[in-house]
Amino acid sequence: MRSFLEFELKGKRVVKRVDINSPLDAQGNPVINPRIRRHGESIRKLSDAGAKVIVLGHQGRKGEEDFISLLKHAKLLEQVTGKQVEFISSMDADKIRAAVGRMQNGDILLLENVRMWEDEEGAKPWESEIVKILTPTTDLFILDALSVSHREHASVVGFMKHVPSAMGPVLRDEISALNSIGEGELSLVLGGGKAKDSIKIMGKWLKEEKAKEVLLGGALSVLFLHAAGHNVGDSYEYLKAEGLLEFEKQAREILETYGNKVLLPVDVGLNIEGKRVEARANAVEKGSIFDIGENTMDAYAERLLGARKILVNGPMGVYEKKGFELGTKRILEAIAESNAYSLVGGGHTITAIEELGVPQHKFSYISLSGKALIEYLSGKELPGIKALKENLKVHGALKVA
Repeated sequence: MRSFLEFELKGKRVVKRVDINSPLDAQGNPVINPRIRRHGESIRKLSDAGAKVIVLGHQGRKGEEDFISLLKHAKLLEQVTGKQVEFISSMDADKIRAAVGRMQNGDILLLENVRMWEDEEGAKPWESEIVKILTPTTDLFILDALSVSHREHASVVGFMKHVPSAMGPVLRDEISALNSIGEGELSLVLGGGKAKDSIKIMGKWLKEEKAKEVLLGGALSVLFLHAAGHNVGDSYEYLKAEGLLEFEKQAREILETYGNKVLLPVDVGLNIEGKRVEARANAVEKGSIFDIGENTMDAYAERLLGARKILVNGPMGVYEKKGFELGTKRILEAIAESNAYSLVGGGHTITAIEELGVPQHKFSYISLSGKALIEYLSGKELPGIKALKENLKVHGALKVA
């Protein structure tokens, strides 16, 4: 894959796909976060090089509460870049072409949420409306987000059928970090509730002996506790409602094959009428499991402090609820204090680091990706990465001169 650094950018129209999907505050407004910061910095680099930067991004998904316009994201990007960011709310082709046509060197233009286009997720992304509108005046397309590279959407792969394309600085750094974490002994810390993705990487890395151990927390650990034959109290209904029980067989097979390498909580933090109650993992009678227990925190922390490489994806519990942030905070602090090469991934994990006040600079690399990170590490070729490689074959001789 080519890097954006291989191209002369001054005066060129560059369409850049970023990921500025952000958490919303209580009033429904996007907030400054690592994605906004890092992508804002990468946009500024292109602007400083004299490119006319046309930014594509999304927020939420149709039907969800956080599916909103990118109007306020433009203001956040202005804060990070220190430059004016023009926002085009219209999805009218003529208005978009006119806005692109009047751009000067260094200008930044943010288009409306790409998921508002009807054919963003269509069967033929290279024939989508947004690709047809922008391709005639696009000199270079830059994919700069691993976090969307697992989706075969128009704004991710559509342009690469038509114009020279490259990876941006954020994507380049992500891939470099992920390739580094895959070498040598690894302690894999998995939390959250994405059982399918987590089980996939667990099975692959334990089989290939890339991971020396897996430390489980979050809803994922509740699933494995149930698979191991433990009563999980009221959390059983959660497992059932979220469809996690369909992965119980796979969880049981992993425990049977690699049981000595899979660490389950020995105790848990139960939510009983809103209060935290400690209980042994094999003696849960009532309440919901909202966190790993204090003894588990100690055991996990001791192992992580002596680890060589650590990959963590997903929180240890319901850190958003007071009293149940303890496990997530303790484990993140242990990773930060260790001498290991540490890679942190997943939107909830990143948010937890910020909200719990764990120093970000103490982690080797904080990935902006969640599911795409897991899929990449599990060996799956992501559509966006595949399209970049194919683009090199077709447009390899072309340069943006």
